[in-house]
Amino acid sequence: MKNIITGEDVDIAFESGKKEIVVGPEDIVTSIAKEKAEKCGIRFVVAEKIPSTPVGSTASTLNGASFTPSFVRDDKTVPIHAARSGTAPIPPFDMEYWRKQFPLLSTYAHVANCSHAPQSTFTRNAAIEYLENWNTMGMDWDRWMEEVYHAKEEFAKIINADPGEIAVGTSVSEFTSTVASSLPLNTNRKKVIVTDAEFPTVGHVWLANRKYGFNVQFIPLKDGIIDIGDYDRYVDEDTIITSICDVYYYNGFKQDLKSIIPKIHEKGSLAYVDAYQGLGTHPLDVKELDIDFLASGNLKYLLSVPGIAFLYVKKEIAEHLQPAFTGWFGRVDPFAFDIHNLDWAKDARRFDNGTPPVPTAYIATAGMKIINTVGVENIFQWTNILSEHCIKGALERGLDLASPTDLNIKAPNTAIRVPGDSHEFEMALRKKGVIASARSDVVRIAPHFFTRLEDIDYILDCYVEILKMPVDSARKKIAASRWEYTNGGNAL
Repeated sequence: MKNIITGEDVDIAFESGKKEIVVGPEDIVTSIAKEKAEKCGIRFVVAEKIPSTPVGSTASTLNGASFTPSFVRDDKTVPIHAARSGTAPIPPFDMEYWRKQFPLLSTYAHVANCSHAPQSTFTRNAAIEYLENWNTMGMDWDRWMEEVYHAKEEFAKIINADPGEIAVGTSVSEFTSTVASSLPLNTNRKKVIVTDAEFPTVGHVWLANRKYGFNVQFIPLKDGIIDIGDYDRYVDEDTIITSICDVYYYNGFKQDLKSIIPKIHEKGSLAYVDAYQGLGTHPLDVKELDIDFLASGNLKYLLSVPGIAFLYVKKEIAEHLQPAFTGWFGRVDPFAFDIHNLDWAKDARRFDNGTPPVPTAYIATAGMKIINTVGVENIFQWTNILSEHCIKGALERGLDLASPTDLNIKAPNTAIRVPGDSHEFEMALRKKGVIASARSDVVRIAPHFFTRLEDIDYILDCYVEILKMPVDSARKKIAASRWEYTNGGNAL
């Protein structure tokens, strides 16, 4: 397999103390990577055969090359839970190293990853790399298009797809509209099934498409979850597409896609999955699950910024769909500049729209490389431990949980109900050095792989302290001065 070694790979190798990066004979080392390696005193060593990942290892390398940073634990077969009773769980990666890569963690306990991840040294360097390239080159479209493709590659690795099955855009709102516009209108199937657990933007898009004759029906929430049996009742032979979330943004309820997708396909319906609220925290294999469409942005658990999103389209169906929500990058050759001819790229690129978001592609690539380096399975194991610890701690402190307590149906997000204004409560937490995320009547604790158990304990203690506080004039002032629009940070 041909891999591309970029400047970010050299940055991580340097910061982890490496002097060599082993590459395969077919690998490509970018000019920026070569320049950085020379400055950092790192040399590239060509191996005839790239060493395989150790048995039991789930972490991938930064770009598929053989370089394995020292901060990725060699023996992934050691269980996270310590063998001896009374000892603390140990994450399968170098926690101290990774926490240093997120400078904000030195001053705040950041558990708002369900809304926006903290900035890392790698995403910051990627942003600077784009700015420096723009400043020195004026424009460098060949290089910029390479970076957009690298971003597609990293996203594809996370969901086990091919880069040719990935489209790039700016938001999940955009891609939901693009998918909706690709559905055929000359069919008897006119029903669109949506769940009440979707982020509002997804429901809004489908409702807006009722003017094309679609009948939109919602599967209701029951006690904060979607009953899997309701898919049998709502999805039928009249359904053209079923739009579902992987994780409910409000309380972290995680749906059983492995059981739901076959139910959807059994009725002949397409399956569209919004994975924004949990992607990067648990394994999600689009091939194994047989998902037709999957969309996600990057500012949450994928450790990036607003303004970029990706859409997976199963290759077997892509060539049969022609989205009306389109742009010049969805053409066979965008640079033909043929205004009179509307053709379609042969793969998921037909779902690309206008000029791709180049600056955010740089940043998104760096963020996703972190996920692929640490390994989604490792992140899943550790965030499950954090979830279990958070649930237990919340119940012991008498807090009002809105999230499921069964880890089989729960993502990292743990939602705790608070009285009064939840945004005001969020601001009170920030004064105590905690960044959490308010939604409706809850404030969500959404840790990531860099979160420690002691962070969870401190945060829960802060909840208890704030709940004992009177709503004084200072807190009322916070509530009165809040922005009218408080759902910022979703960029959906």
